[in-house]
Amino acid sequence: MRGSTPDEDQWTLDRQLLATIADSVRETTFALVRLHGDPKKTKHMKPPKPIPRPGVNQSKKSNVIRFGGRHGSGAAQLAQVFGGRAATQ
Repeated sequence: MRGSTPDEDQWTLDRQLLATIADSVRETTFALVRLHGDPKKTKHMKPPKPIPRPGVNQSKKSNVIRFGGRHGSGAAQLAQVFGGRAATQ
């Protein structure tokens, strides 16, 4: 590719897709543990950081989950949908 660095050349489409899948699995696992875990134990858990990718700015920090078009943690809404208890309850 023109104008790419050697680090960017190593990240082919299949590697990008695998990193996306790995990030999705980690985020889903985190959400399930928070929803169904003991609120006292999972209260201070932080969401997993995505796998660093070349050319992607990692300085953007946001742990706000959009759910149903509203801002907030979304735990209560997800618990209603999936029939579990929210960590914030």
